[in-house]
Amino acid sequence: MCFYVKWHFGVSLATAHFHFFIRQTLHFLNKSIYLLLDLKPPQVIKDFFKLFFPDNCPGCGQSFLRGEKHVCLQCLYGLHKTQYHNDPENPIAKNFWGKTDFVAVTAVYFFQKGQVLQRLLHQLKYNGCKEIGIMLGRQMAIELFQASAFSNADIIIPVPLHPGKLLQRGYNQSEMIALGIAENWQKEVHTATLKRKKYTQSQTHKARYERFENTESVFELDDVKPYENKHVLLVDDVISTGSTIISCAEAFSGINGCKISMASVAAPHR
Repeated sequence: MCFYVKWHFGVSLATAHFHFFIRQTLHFLNKSIYLLLDLKPPQVIKDFFKLFFPDNCPGCGQSFLRGEKHVCLQCLYGLHKTQYHNDPENPIAKNFWGKTDFVAVTAVYFFQKGQVLQRLLHQLKYNGCKEIGIMLGRQMAIELFQASAFSNADIIIPVPLHPGKLLQRGYNQSEMIALGIAENWQKEVHTATLKRKKYTQSQTHKARYERFENTESVFELDDVKPYENKHVLLVDDVISTGSTIISCAEAFSGINGCKISMASVAAPHR
């Protein structure tokens, strides 16, 4: 029985590798031919290719319907919205009272373990699916557009990664989200002035007080001039205790006329 299981698993794995190799080879040949001819492959070719090697939604695992990309519409529009942007005294905003002075704070969706949004954010953060971040940013822009405390921001700044972590990951997931918002609102995105000067360990398993200690004096601004008399929107993927965002906001303290708001994709249900 054990031998059969091992043999069956080995065959399944070999079959999966073979299918992957064939798919990649066909994709390369198909793309190369049309590049050489300076043509776009007709829809019938795309549909034929997807018949045998379908693209699946990272949220639910189902095959994409025609016109769907990166995330299926069922997953995208099924995300549980917080509506916090319509409530200045929402639970996240209250969490910052007495700690730092924000114009407005929100998270657009609720984060729940094992749910679609967690899978999407995992793909964005660890599996190179940058397009998911841009798509989520676009959805955030739509939700927040009517809330002037956010849409009136002059500049959007994603929470930066430490250079070492950025090199390891290849991109900043929060920057992808910020780009999606900026594309919709036609705003500037600044990625070079706010810097993370200290490498911090993952916050996931730390207690609240340890998270604040871990992010104390982590960020600094190279140049304060661009932010004088400006409204800055800080953008992150997930907000929990808010220690990272508070440390970010501290970098802007003392700048003449500078106002700060904050928006994240998700936050735990409070």
